[in-house]
Amino acid sequence: MILPFYLFFTVFVIIPIIVNIGLSFTNYNLDQMSFIGVKNYLNLMTDRFFWVSLKNTAIYTFFTLIFTMTLGLLLAIVLNRKLTGLKFFRTSFYLPNVTSMVAVSMVWLWLYEPSHGIVNQALGWFGIGGRQWLFDVNTALGSIIVMSIWKYTGYYMVVFLAGLQGIPGYLYEAVTVDGANGFQKFIHITLPMLTPVTFFLLVTGIINNFNVFEQVNVMTGGGPMNATTTIVHQIYSRAFFDFLMGYAASLSVVLLLIVLVLTTLNFKYSNQGADLDIG
Repeated sequence: MILPFYLFFTVFVIIPIIVNIGLSFTNYNLDQMSFIGVKNYLNLMTDRFFWVSLKNTAIYTFFTLIFTMTLGLLLAIVLNRKLTGLKFFRTSFYLPNVTSMVAVSMVWLWLYEPSHGIVNQALGWFGIGGRQWLFDVNTALGSIIVMSIWKYTGYYMVVFLAGLQGIPGYLYEAVTVDGANGFQKFIHITLPMLTPVTFFLLVTGIINNFNVFEQVNVMTGGGPMNATTTIVHQIYSRAFFDFLMGYAASLSVVLLLIVLVLTTLNFKYSNQGADLDIG
């Protein structure tokens, strides 16, 4: 029964990874290909665009993950109560997550538009001068992070909501008898019981955010002055604009190793909820 899975995994995951690693040791440029050893990796160490993209990717991942997880948890707590219009609010917050990233990016391009965009117009109502959000090196990456937080928070909300609804009610009843207030219930019951969910979101969030590409490519193309370029955007640019397939493959291998190390560290230093003690 599991043979088809292994075949699928081998053909579409293992073999492409092995081929990509092999390409990273060549100078393949669509016309020729020869073995050059670790030259691509040595060039990568002195490539300032790689280091800029690595820094941008790390900043994007850190802030996007922190805010999406925090806001997602707060929304889940609020929407786990009996409220009027509960289905409407849950659907509304989750809707951006199922919308195409390209479509969302186009909408936010309009929102950030310097002359007629809603963001600058709203700031004008309070006497605050507008900015060229996506054309300023100081605000471009932050603008993309805000857009990504808006799009992905609904997903985190739904997963946290599922986790909240799996917490047995008798736990809250027991501590209520002992006189615990709402904050104490949150610290001593809710957060510990959500540890497996939080761990899952943390690992998948790091992997997904390190692969950020679509919004960068659509909204800024990596600019201005590489202020928003990311590792995946650099892979795309080197492969399909510079036709340096071998070099792009070496970037892919580095990205794979970074994600692998971060995931391994998460597994090593997170308890995954396996040793919960809520007694």
